[in-house]
Amino acid sequence: MSYDQLSYGIRKYIREQGWRALRPIQNAAISRILVSEDNFILASKTASGKTEAAFLPILSKLNFNEPGILVLYISPLIALINDQFYRIEELCSELDIEVTKWHGEANRTLKNKIVENPHGILMITPESLEAMFINKPYDVKRLFSNLKYIVIDEIHSFIGSDRGTQLKSIIARLRLKNHHRFCIVGLSATIGSYDEAKCFTGEAERTKILLDKTHKDSEVSFAYFEGENEQELPLSLLKNIYNETINNRVLIFPNTRGRVEEVAVKLRKLSSRLRGHGNYFAHHSSIDKDRREQIESFAKESNGVPFCITCTSTLELGIDIGGIDEVIQIDSTFSVSSLIQRAGRSGREDGKCSKLHLVATRKWSLIQAMACWLLYKKGFIEPPEICEKPYDILVHQSLSIIKSSGGIDIDLLVNNIHENAAFVQVDVQEVLEILHYLISTNIVERLRNELIIGVDGEPIVNSRDFYSVFKTVNNFEVIHKGARIGELPLSPQLTIESNVLLSARIWKIVDIDNKARKIFVVPALDGKKPVFFGEGGDVNNKITEEMFTIIFSNANYEFLDTACSDVLKMVRSDFHCFADALNFMERPVILKEDKCYFYPFIGSRVIRTLELLFKHAEIAGSFNAIHNYFELDVNFSAFMNTWNNLTQSLINVDVIIEQLIIENPNIIRFSKWGFLLPLKYQILLMKDKYFDIPGCLEFVRKVKIITAQKIG
Repeated sequence: MSYDQLSYGIRKYIREQGWRALRPIQNAAISRILVSEDNFILASKTASGKTEAAFLPILSKLNFNEPGILVLYISPLIALINDQFYRIEELCSELDIEVTKWHGEANRTLKNKIVENPHGILMITPESLEAMFINKPYDVKRLFSNLKYIVIDEIHSFIGSDRGTQLKSIIARLRLKNHHRFCIVGLSATIGSYDEAKCFTGEAERTKILLDKTHKDSEVSFAYFEGENEQELPLSLLKNIYNETINNRVLIFPNTRGRVEEVAVKLRKLSSRLRGHGNYFAHHSSIDKDRREQIESFAKESNGVPFCITCTSTLELGIDIGGIDEVIQIDSTFSVSSLIQRAGRSGREDGKCSKLHLVATRKWSLIQAMACWLLYKKGFIEPPEICEKPYDILVHQSLSIIKSSGGIDIDLLVNNIHENAAFVQVDVQEVLEILHYLISTNIVERLRNELIIGVDGEPIVNSRDFYSVFKTVNNFEVIHKGARIGELPLSPQLTIESNVLLSARIWKIVDIDNKARKIFVVPALDGKKPVFFGEGGDVNNKITEEMFTIIFSNANYEFLDTACSDVLKMVRSDFHCFADALNFMERPVILKEDKCYFYPFIGSRVIRTLELLFKHAEIAGSFNAIHNYFELDVNFSAFMNTWNNLTQSLINVDVIIEQLIIENPNIIRFSKWGFLLPLKYQILLMKDKYFDIPGCLEFVRKVKIITAQKIG
């Protein structure tokens, strides 16, 4: 029995907690981690005990009397570190094992203490680990010279992302610096590719997957309320949601911060009018950290008191806020992975199922929500988009290595980069070309055979912004009566006398201090509509293909109510002009008033590629994401002529992308560090990360265009 394999102190902890039994993923992890030096990926549903599954055997296995940090816990979120800290600290309290948080908001005294006497467990983000390499390079070796395990929480959020490439590189640098092997344990509920998860450790052949297939029941309901405009949600929708929140503990996920604030404000007003509870909150990254933590604590300690938190992805990951009765999603998620994470936030208590209420305000959003749900039920999770040659992160890591070393032999640097697991697909010659370009632009300086940071590189690497590889928004603090409410991105929309939504309140801007980067506000009483802010997300090919199947089939869906079924019929009726239902490799073009309405039913990166090619062919028009079509100002003959030439355009796409970058240099800013690359590598980066050239080429070659005339 796995329980018997654990150390006495851990068994004592389990007994004192009153656990009736270990969870399946915990039994599996204990029996394998204790007797193996392999890496492991623990894949199990939300709230299945993955954190304990990793730490129970690790704490039993290691001798924490040894010097140095023995376990490094890496998280994608500071908030998740703060949350998990208490969980892990409680687990370690009886074992005399110290747990330390290390991030920008952590206690400086405790961080200095761990540097002076490294021991126990350190909890950190990739950015803080990067900063440690740059600012405390001599401490890194001493801190981690005896490292035994790295535990990566929510590992799926790193795989295939720039942050993931950075983390993969940092782990490789740790191995190189310490000249010894440590094990990696990754935790996730939503892994889209187990092969990529294994590769992420840098030791795919020594990495094993522990998959918990325990089924958890889920209930779903769909509702539809036609949005009268894009700016505000219909009152009928808000009333529907309010009824779900009267007596329940609810999380609501709109897709933008603006919507989060709108929903929180309007539900609170509605509840006040109807004399309901007042526990309506907004939670997202722009709200002050202390306020977010207050909301999380209230939810966790609510003891069954109803509350409603409207949030973004800040509460999508594993922060513990106690029991949630229901999750409401307003308009479709952009990914199945996100839907799984959000749905898994409810029904965490034993014996309860996940309860999900999907509300749509637009026809195509309903179809997309249905597609995500059907794929969820089929067990599909998007595989990560892997960039084999992440030149932009290579530049960043090269500068980080040069800075942290105070100067390094160019041959040694090239060798270190080439052997780094994050960049193994990049040729040595490519590394040299990029380094020589950095030298030519004074980002790096060469002294004989040694590289140091150059004059123009110093302000880059000396900025706190250098620690991260994700884009940061130019935010201004929002201040009321000297108190910090949160922050907002400055934009032309934000002007004195305009209203904004923040922290579930409507505020009027009374002053903007550009130098101090502060916005001063007072409560708004004039009834003027506030400014909204939005964000988007890429959609995978599989979701759009499922949408195609939903529309061009006669299937009925028992989870739809009458209103949703009527919307589905309406969308299907838009294609009744076609004599026969389209098969999977046919795509419709509807002709109307000398325009072509082309429905590609393909993912976001191929859409961007098609947009590029249509623009190059000088076809006026654009992709309408709300209605899922290209609206093109050409007749069908001209459209088909362009379509038939797209294959040749794709073969010559480098020239087209080069022209795009020259005409619009800011396009490369989708990548934070891409602007440091020579033009040749910017083009390659655009092809690998922004567009999907192979996918578009396959799509164009295989798809048959079917046309029909739309009357009226």
